[in-house]
Amino acid sequence: MSTGRTAGAPAATVPTHLDARVESATGWTIEALWSTGMHACSELAEVAAAHRALSDAERAVTFHRTLLHRISSSEFHVDQALFTRIHRTVAQLQDAAAHRDARAADLLRALQPIEERNREQQVYSSVGLLQSDYAALVALAPGGAVLREHLLTHRMSITTSSGGRITWPTLQRLEAQGLVSRDATHSLQAGQPIALTDSGRACLTRRTTPAARSARTAAVGVRTTRHHRR
Repeated sequence: MSTGRTAGAPAATVPTHLDARVESATGWTIEALWSTGMHACSELAEVAAAHRALSDAERAVTFHRTLLHRISSSEFHVDQALFTRIHRTVAQLQDAAAHRDARAADLLRALQPIEERNREQQVYSSVGLLQSDYAALVALAPGGAVLREHLLTHRMSITTSSGGRITWPTLQRLEAQGLVSRDATHSLQAGQPIALTDSGRACLTRRTTPAARSARTAAVGVRTTRHHRR
């Protein structure tokens, strides 16, 4: 009998109370983290695995809570058998919640090094850029970049005018803050031009902190490093 999913297909994500924190720390959406993050660096793969485990645990909590609501409704005759079933379901819900809380703790431990590094790299300007994001702005300033999606792997690649690379999560963060824009009238396969917005240019012309100045130095690496893998 069909289950509605192809064999080996991942289960749908169940929202958790840590989703926003995960996306903020990693720069990845939950969907992208599940589909691509598992194959990224070991640190990100650990976060993806921990989030999967938490989502599965949240699914179990939802199942037992829904079951408890159903059996405590007026659908069933009130007798000793019903009391026994309710007590059993409550115990199962408590176990599921405890398991969910343990998986949440695992996810927070996996996030800790990423969040600590983000705090260390924070550029304390009015827009609160990460050092790596500021470096990407510097790399984009001379001539922008082009975003392309690989036809077979669907991986996103961003190449600057000088041949450097910028990561997809970095571009997403810069777009979300209105610092860069891309021309979506072009297809991703053909390439979508990316340019700084007025806000992005203003960010570069503000007086910078020592951390921001070090980001300018780091941007040299963004501009000159070439990756031969797609």
